[in-house]
Amino acid sequence: MTNLADLPRTWDLTSYFPTFDGPEYREFKTALYQELEGHLKNAAALPGLAADNHLAWAELTTALEDLSARIGHLSSYLHNLAAADTAHESYKQENVQLARHFSTLTKFNNELIRAFGAASQTDWDTFLSTPGLQGAAFGLERMRSEATHRMSGSEESLAADLGINGIGAWGRLYDNLTGKMDFEMIWPDGRKERVPMAQRRALMANTDREVRASAFREGNRTWETHGETLAAALNAIAGTRHTLYDGRGQKDFLDQPYFDSAVSSATIDAMFSAIMANLDIPRQALRAKAKLQQTQAVGFYDLEAPSPLDPVPPLSWSDAVGLVDQAFASGYPALADYYRDILKKRWIESEKRADKSPGAYCTGSMVTGEQRVYMTYADTMHDANTLAHEVGHAWHSHVIKDLRPFSQEYPMTLAETASTFAEKLFMHGMLQDPNLTPAQQAFLLDQECGNASSYLLNIAMRYEFEKEFYALRKDKELSVSELNALMVSTQRKIYGDTITEGDEDPWFWASKLHFFITEVSFYNFPYTFGYLLSQALFAEFKETGRDFLPRYEAFLRTTGVASCEDAVRDTLGWDLTSEDFWAKAVRAAEAPINAFSQIVKKRS
Repeated sequence: MTNLADLPRTWDLTSYFPTFDGPEYREFKTALYQELEGHLKNAAALPGLAADNHLAWAELTTALEDLSARIGHLSSYLHNLAAADTAHESYKQENVQLARHFSTLTKFNNELIRAFGAASQTDWDTFLSTPGLQGAAFGLERMRSEATHRMSGSEESLAADLGINGIGAWGRLYDNLTGKMDFEMIWPDGRKERVPMAQRRALMANTDREVRASAFREGNRTWETHGETLAAALNAIAGTRHTLYDGRGQKDFLDQPYFDSAVSSATIDAMFSAIMANLDIPRQALRAKAKLQQTQAVGFYDLEAPSPLDPVPPLSWSDAVGLVDQAFASGYPALADYYRDILKKRWIESEKRADKSPGAYCTGSMVTGEQRVYMTYADTMHDANTLAHEVGHAWHSHVIKDLRPFSQEYPMTLAETASTFAEKLFMHGMLQDPNLTPAQQAFLLDQECGNASSYLLNIAMRYEFEKEFYALRKDKELSVSELNALMVSTQRKIYGDTITEGDEDPWFWASKLHFFITEVSFYNFPYTFGYLLSQALFAEFKETGRDFLPRYEAFLRTTGVASCEDAVRDTLGWDLTSEDFWAKAVRAAEAPINAFSQIVKKRS
C-alpha cells in the first residue's frame, strides 16, 4: 500500500492542460474568447424573451452556463500557476488578459438578465419548462430577480467595463501598494531591520510579546504614511458601490451582499443579535489568554499570538497527513476515502519553497469535475488544521460535481460551512485520541478558543465597522482620522474590556485586505455564518452519529439550488431566522473555552 505521506507534495495540473501555453491551452483559450464575443452579439441582437423565441434564449442560457464553466476552468488553472510560482511573469500577464474577458462574460450575463426580467410570467414559465433547463430554475429565478435592480443595457455594459478600469483599479492599487510595503522592525535587542509588510502578521504571532508589540507599532507607522492614499481607495470603492446601488434602485447597501450570499437580512440580523447577546462567551477566551500572559487584558497584537503553554514539537508532513486521515476515518469514512484519493492523485500542493503566494485555498474545475488544494505546510498543528479545512471545501465540490454548473454555484456563506465542519471533525478526532499529550490537548483547545474569538469577535467587529462606514459614506467621504476613530470605537464595542485601552488597532481598516476586495462586498459575515452553522451541524453529528451524514450530504447538494434558509430548513429542519438557533450555536463554543480556562486556572 502506498504511504500517502511519501507522495510528491507538489500538485499535478496536467489534467487542466498538458502544458502552459501549449497547443491545447491556446486552442481552448482562443475558442473560449471567440465564443464569448459571439454569444454576446447574438444575445444583444435577439428580441426580448417571448413564446416564439424561448428556444433561442434557452440555447443562449446553456451557452452562458458552458462558458462560465470553461472560463472558471481557465481561471482556476492560471490562479494555481501564479500562486505556486509568483516569479513567473507570463502567468500574471495571462491573468490580466483573462480579467478583460470576464468583463465580456458579465455583459453576456447582463443581456440574459435583461431579457428574463422583461418577460411576462406566462412566457417565463414556458421558458423554464424548456428541455435542457431542468435543475437550473433556482439560478435562473435569481437572474430574473436581479433584473428588478438593473440599469439600462448600455449603462450596465459601461459599469462592467468600469469594473475593471474604475473600482477594480482601486483594488489593484491596494494590492500593488501593499505588496511593496515594508517597515522598520525594531527587535528587543535594539537591532533594526527593514521587513516586508507581508511578514508582519507572522511577527504578531511570535511567542515574544515585545516582538509582537514592535511589529504592531512600527508596522502601523507605515500604514500611517500611506493613510491618505488608502482612505481615498476605500472611499472610492464604497462610493462607486453607492452610485451603482442608487442607479439600480437598491435602497440598502446590504441588499447586494445578502443577495450574493443567498441569505436574508432576517437571518443575518438574528445571527448578530445572538452574538451580541452572548459576547461574554468569546470574550472569556481572551481573558484566559490575558491570564496566561499575566496581563489584565490583551493588546490587539496579542490576538493571534500563541498562548505561553508547553511547547508543541514541530509536526512533520507525514504525521499531519496521518492525523487528518485518522480523524476523518473515525468519523466520516467517505471523506477519508476521498482525502486519500486526492493525495494519491497529487491534487494537493503543500511544499514549502520560495516564490509561493502566502495563504491557503481550494479551487477546482466544473469542466473536469476535479478539485485542488493549495497551501504551504510549515510543520505546525495549525497547518494540519488548515489542510483539513481546505479538504472540507474540496469534499463539498466533489459531492455536487455531477450537478449542472448552475447548480454548483453555491454562496460563500454555505461554502465556509463545509470547510469548518471538516475542521471540527479533525479537532474532535484529535481531542478524542488517547495518545494525545497534555501539551497537544492544551494547544488544540487554545485553537478552539482562537476560532471563537476570531469568528465571533474579530469578524463581528469588521462587519459592524463596515456597516457603519457605508452608512456614513452615503453622505460624505471619511477622513483618515474619522476612519481611525470609527475603527477604535467599534473594537471597544465588540471586545469590551478584553482589549487594553490604548492597545486597539486604529489602522486595522487599512491593513485588512478584505475591505479592499472589489469583486465582493462585505467579505466578512459569511465566515461567521459558516462557523456557527458548522457548530450546529457538528453538534447534530455528535448526537446522532454517522446516521447524520446522509442528511449532511443532502444539505451540501442543495447549497447551489436553494437559499440558505431553504437549504437548511428542507434538509435539516432548522429555522435560520430564529435568534435562538444562533444563540445555541454560539453557546456550543462555551465547552472548549471553559476546558481551556480550567487549564489556565491550574497553571496560574
